Amino acid sequence: MPFPQNFLDELTARSDIVDVVGSYVQLTRRGANYFGLCPFHSEKTGSFSVSPDKQIYYCFGCKRGGGVINFIMEEESLPFPDAVRFLARRAGLEVPEETGDREAEQKRRRLLDLNRDAARFYYQQLQEPEGRAMRDYLDRRQIGQATAVRFGLGASVDRWDALITAMTRQGYTKSELLGAGLAVQNKNGGIYDKFRNRLMFPVINVRGDVVAFGGRVLDHAEPKYMNSSETPVYSKRRELYALNLAKKSKRPNIILCEGNIDVVTLHQAGFDNAVASMGTALTQEQTRLLSRYTKEIVLCYDNDNAGKIATERALQILNNSEFTVRVLRLPNKRMEDGSMGKQDADDFIKVFGPDAFERLLTGSENGVEFRLAQISGKYDLTDDRQRLAYAEEVSALLAGLESPVERDIYTVRAAEAAKLTPEAMKLEVQRAFKRRMGKERRARERRDLNPAAELQPKGRDLRYTNLRSAMAEEGILRLLLLDDSLFPETPPLQEKEFSSPLLGRVFSLLWRQREQRSAPKLSFLAGELSGEEMSHITNLCQKPESAANGRQALADYIAIVRREAEKRAGAGTADPLLAKMEELKDQKKSDGGKRHV
Repeated sequence: MPFPQNFLDELTARSDIVDVVGSYVQLTRRGANYFGLCPFHSEKTGSFSVSPDKQIYYCFGCKRGGGVINFIMEEESLPFPDAVRFLARRAGLEVPEETGDREAEQKRRRLLDLNRDAARFYYQQLQEPEGRAMRDYLDRRQIGQATAVRFGLGASVDRWDALITAMTRQGYTKSELLGAGLAVQNKNGGIYDKFRNRLMFPVINVRGDVVAFGGRVLDHAEPKYMNSSETPVYSKRRELYALNLAKKSKRPNIILCEGNIDVVTLHQAGFDNAVASMGTALTQEQTRLLSRYTKEIVLCYDNDNAGKIATERALQILNNSEFTVRVLRLPNKRMEDGSMGKQDADDFIKVFGPDAFERLLTGSENGVEFRLAQISGKYDLTDDRQRLAYAEEVSALLAGLESPVERDIYTVRAAEAAKLTPEAMKLEVQRAFKRRMGKERRARERRDLNPAAELQPKGRDLRYTNLRSAMAEEGILRLLLLDDSLFPETPPLQEKEFSSPLLGRVFSLLWRQREQRSAPKLSFLAGELSGEEMSHITNLCQKPESAANGRQALADYIAIVRREAEKRAGAGTADPLLAKMEELKDQKKSDGGKRHV
């Protein structure tokens, strides 16, 4: 435990989970709990619950849960010590640091300081004679000095050790340069600069720290773009280039682009709401980050095949989310030989100007319209066979829309595109919808045939080896958290008697809290459990448990755990509950999976 327990007790007492979560999520009270849209996955109906009594949160959709510290760890992408400091600043508490924790924080701070000083070095190099080629490149791309300064653009010169030499003179070690991803080690143990002869783009997070870099070559060398590798201060899944600037925009949405140059050009043209992912497709973590600053996303990827695939992937992630999603489709550009080629946002702004881009932005399509256009572009709708294939593919898309009103509107539009009657298209969509419902029903029936699987933790590493004992162990934990006065003064079970190592460890941790004369609380375990473990323990606490007959229930649970422990210590008898469920499963299979009323 990196912090004293009494400090964590005071911190969580001063950090009411409803207040903290409510600063990120719009919550509405329903009964004893509060509900809202989950910040950790896309949804339109709120399944995210916050319990003021238990001081925990839980999402019934994505199954994530925990206490207030866990929430900050997830939402702010912070490790446990930093989440504690974050909440301490919010609560006005001074943080007692221990040696090990202080050393870890100092290492993290050193990496951030190194990145900041590297960014300053690259910026200085851009102004030097060796940076002339990069300055000429910026001129060709029509990127002005003020914009380059705003983004902190720099230059990595064409030398093997320019950055290494400069940073070691400032007191940084070679191991720190390797740890920050700024240097690379060769087979002989020597190191050299990772970025050389590139235009440099520092990546600054929303807290203002330089966490990584992107580098672009000036010629046709490969790779065209090079990004920092993952480090203790940088995860590409959790960062968006220029969000530190876009979050301040007065525009009502955020434009998501493919490349850094696109973002820089758009900001210079007045579209200061543009961001880009760092060499990765849109991720759930990035959507959670975006949800803090906007409820409308405009996808503006290149209009080549790769850009269309990236747009489709983004639409899948954003499907049924709280975001309003639109797609800005850039037209093809005419090449010098008269052919039509791909175009990105940077190209379009250069040729047609900001006003033309504004018109495209205003007229951008929603996600369904984009997908319909993509499908219709694949077929010759004057050919009867291709019209049939078009109708089949479109009906599968429309059958996946949750809103019947949306299905009806876009069914009529799809029919018009293929010159089919709306009635015929509606029949095709209805058939596709029935197929979809049938597929989901069969999936539910398969799950019903294997009830033991539903009782197992989702994480493979957490799976129970003795389901009968584990169900009783879960009940003991629920009762301990519900009313610890049901328990005697000494532990009724030892950790080794639990069949599940995780449940046994949690029992010991909660009992230790009890011995310290404080009521056991799940929220205090944030520093002891991984996110997956904490979510599982929060999940089992959602199952019904009553303290009314708690003493008898506790005695029954303890008896089951002891009997199963004795069996494991003896002949190693297989779990009878699992065996019985397998027997029922076999019976249902032999019965054709039919249910009798």
